[in-house]
Amino acid sequence: MTADEALAAWLAHLALERRLSPRTLEAYGHIGRLYLAFLQRHRGETLFADDLGTVTAAEVRAHMAERRSGDAPLNARSLSQTLSAIRGLHAFLDRRMGIATPQMALVRGPKVKPSLPRPVTEDQARGLLAEPDQDPDAEPWEAARDGAVLTLLYGCGLRISEALSLRRADAPLAETLRITGKGGKTRIAPVLPAVREAVDGYLALQPFVLDPDAALFRARRGGPLSPRHVQATVQRLRGRLGLPERTTPHALRHSFATHLLGAGADLRAIQELLGHASLTTTQKYTGVDAAHLLNAYASAHPRA
Repeated sequence: MTADEALAAWLAHLALERRLSPRTLEAYGHIGRLYLAFLQRHRGETLFADDLGTVTAAEVRAHMAERRSGDAPLNARSLSQTLSAIRGLHAFLDRRMGIATPQMALVRGPKVKPSLPRPVTEDQARGLLAEPDQDPDAEPWEAARDGAVLTLLYGCGLRISEALSLRRADAPLAETLRITGKGGKTRIAPVLPAVREAVDGYLALQPFVLDPDAALFRARRGGPLSPRHVQATVQRLRGRLGLPERTTPHALRHSFATHLLGAGADLRAIQELLGHASLTTTQKYTGVDAAHLLNAYASAHPRA
């Protein structure tokens, strides 16, 4: 088996068994192909799967150095993700093909400064959700649609892809939604009355006859609504409202979690609502809340 065939087997495993998203598979495939191309250039010979067991820590470091200083240099976070993918490939070879790479244990990734989510305030979120109704260029049903999508992101903590995955049969919304998120992980999201009302309002106005399995949210010409439209809508609305650039559709999901935490919600409950596989991912919101408290202290305390 060639090294390229081994890479293809790993990607097939990620797609069929791990059920990673097409976008993640594309990224991992790109990383893997660059890595194998580097090893082949470095060794000057055709690379087979067994040869990957002899990869040295120095070779991996040299590849990382090349990615750091190439035509499209990577930052520390991207380098860390690159190394994680390479380790995943070697771990697969060890488990499934018995090709161990002992030297991988000697490679250390770059130090990555953890970044905090960047939510908007409660008032900013309310303003963003109400603004589509004030858009003079949109048809009433389009304004209702945009408001409903944004309300789902903030009211249920959904990703754009999750909100746009809703089918006609899902509406009117029940008290809970069964959402399939990253990696095929399923979670239950409670539906607030305000979210249900927003979706019902869109449903009453939208002009299309939809099959039960058709996408619930439709574009102007009747096709499924695209994520790019949602991103462009938020970009346009934040300009009209004078909101910062960090105001993105995903920031509404961050705001959902941060505002729940600030109101006393349990961290484990927020983990379940967001569909995070690890509590470590959810814990970053405690840093956001702590930063908010420190900012309030610094601006309000007379001796600050």
